[in-house]
Amino acid sequence: MVMTESLESESRKLLGRLRDTMAENAAGQARLDKITHLTADSMGTEVCSIYLFRDDETLELCATQGLNAAAVHQTRMKLGEGLVGRVARTGKIVNTADAPSERGFRYMPETGEEVFSSFLGVPIQRLGEKLGVLIVQSRTARQFTADEVYALEVVAMVLAEMAELGAFVGEGAALTARHTRPALLRGSTGQEGTAEGHVWLHEPRVVVTNPVADDPHRELERLHQAVEELRVSVDELLADTSDTEQMQVLEAYRMFANSKGWLRRMEEDISRGLSAEAAVEKEQSAARARMSQVADAYLRERLQDLDDLSNRLLRILTGQGKETGAAMPDDPILVARNIGPGELLEYGRKLRGVILEEGSVGSHAAIVARALAIPLVVNVERITVDALNGDHVMVDGDQGVVHLRPDESVVAAFRDKIAMQAQAQERYASIRHTPCVTDCGKTISLLMNAGLMADLPSLEGSGAEGVGLFRTELQFLIRNQMPKRTELVTLYKRVLDAAQDKRVVFRTLDIGSDKVLPYMKPQEEPNPALGWRAIRVGLDKPGVLRMQLQALLRAAAGKSLSVMFPFIAQYEEFTQARLEMDKAVAREERLGHELPTNIEIGAMLETPSLAFASKRFFEEVQFLSIGGNDLKQFFFAADRENERVRRRYDTLNVSFLTFLEGIVARCRESGTRLSFCGEDAGRPIEAMCLAAIGIDTLSMRPASIGPVKHLLMRTNIDEVKAVIDRARDAGDQSVRPAIMEYLRDRAV
Repeated sequence: MVMTESLESESRKLLGRLRDTMAENAAGQARLDKITHLTADSMGTEVCSIYLFRDDETLELCATQGLNAAAVHQTRMKLGEGLVGRVARTGKIVNTADAPSERGFRYMPETGEEVFSSFLGVPIQRLGEKLGVLIVQSRTARQFTADEVYALEVVAMVLAEMAELGAFVGEGAALTARHTRPALLRGSTGQEGTAEGHVWLHEPRVVVTNPVADDPHRELERLHQAVEELRVSVDELLADTSDTEQMQVLEAYRMFANSKGWLRRMEEDISRGLSAEAAVEKEQSAARARMSQVADAYLRERLQDLDDLSNRLLRILTGQGKETGAAMPDDPILVARNIGPGELLEYGRKLRGVILEEGSVGSHAAIVARALAIPLVVNVERITVDALNGDHVMVDGDQGVVHLRPDESVVAAFRDKIAMQAQAQERYASIRHTPCVTDCGKTISLLMNAGLMADLPSLEGSGAEGVGLFRTELQFLIRNQMPKRTELVTLYKRVLDAAQDKRVVFRTLDIGSDKVLPYMKPQEEPNPALGWRAIRVGLDKPGVLRMQLQALLRAAAGKSLSVMFPFIAQYEEFTQARLEMDKAVAREERLGHELPTNIEIGAMLETPSLAFASKRFFEEVQFLSIGGNDLKQFFFAADRENERVRRRYDTLNVSFLTFLEGIVARCRESGTRLSFCGEDAGRPIEAMCLAAIGIDTLSMRPASIGPVKHLLMRTNIDEVKAVIDRARDAGDQSVRPAIMEYLRDRAV
């Protein structure tokens, strides 16, 4: 859209006055009042009003020129209520010549607005965060022109930037400083545990301190220079990468960086009086608003690309990179939109916890967080917008809750919870090296899961009898290229040495689904969890599997070796995988290398199909480990990455426990050792029930061993089994209520 010189000049005059208003030493309310006056005067309307969010669901009239002054801070409406609420809810403009006839119109008698027919409302938003609504009204029945709509959008954008800079702090709940109010944010549990600390932003947010500029020609020159620098950097990245997936992303970046429409819209904003930075951020905010309305996954990804590109451009213009000069706090809680496993491992154990705006319970970040034993909450909306470096924050990974800038009562209650957990861990220390024998005399073996060398010190401190699952894929995920065999030999040898003759079960590479190696071509699959993953990749592309088996054999020379193949769905897959091990052993013998003193070959039972494999399979496999996380989602047909369904199934569901009992019976018949590995093994109630149905080996994260052992040693699991049987006979869907009643009756 081409603006006339007079319109551009008028817009720049208004923005200049707004900037002067922001610079004045005045209270927040006085600034808001002056902005409504200036905007109404500039646009030739009788009314200009500013509504801001009082809370997530309520808008409050915070300033007005033309409506009854007594209505300020008194008139409120719910999100979606009236035309103002409609703008706030949808993020879309309402422009009408006859407001009372519009769908959803609500008359607010205390404002005196009944005499105004025309209505124009635009959202006040910043980077997808809705802050309020800016409206103008007039007596004359007319629709506002495209130029007038555009001008009001620019004013709304400047208002959003001024709010970010704290220009409206003052009296009234809706005018309190953003980033100072306590916030309770809910997400999903990625890794259990609790932590208190201070925010450390993985990518600090760019703050635009100069939303208005005097010299549009200079700002256009700055924008063009920054865009050119951006284009060159994208071209250089493309030239340096050979990875197909990364190239596709960078090609999308290059397409947007060279988009004439994207650049033209920012140029128009600058011609209206915005600075180059503010013009970029206005376009970025519009992209984020569109992103929230788009259901199509492909289009959302493209808008995400545009969002990332805008961030790069803002950092070029402002010089605000990751290195802001801020010092990482002593108790950092990492906050990020998302993060890769390599980046998270670089932070290491110095982190107290992690909060992600995106992510999932099965993401790379969740896998690493579990390995580091730090609390993780994922899917926390707006955390990267709401949090600032250094903010006090409390992470409840057990409940999937984040307390940002908590008040004193929340702090006290949260610290009580942490103290109680610490006292419990001290209590568990006294039984650390005591065998786990139940009250009825059954011995249960408790093992730990691991994936990093850093986990191995926990083997002694946790009281674990060994490592029931060593996830070998983490060493592949955190690298930019395939590790060499010699590197794997060194790593596996260090693991076995650190275990000090305790049993370590190495699971071969479990990739695919949610775990895609950065240097391998991703597979476009409609349902990756049921697709080309784990042992299927290893058998179709045996080079990596053979290298890994050779590395394990050399690392375990002169020692015992336990190897487990993941995601075995049928007997034939196990025989093929075992044949690869036989070939590897034969090759090592031919080369004259020392072999392990004993080799155990096992499989993970993660699909219902394997529970019904032939008797011969159960006789040939030396040990089985139930992979509870995958098995549950396939058994219940409920994707554990989907928050809408993953909580609908219960481990203590009668059908699932009955299914597990069938596996126990088959293993007893064939003399096959059986263990259970997964999050449920580390939950005391679930662990007790698994032991009761006959699973006498459980593998879990190190921190769970104490609580599980504590409960098992105080429980008669024969009685627990009787409770399970009675609940099943009674037709209960889950045995959980009956089990909880049993524990309460016995004060356990």
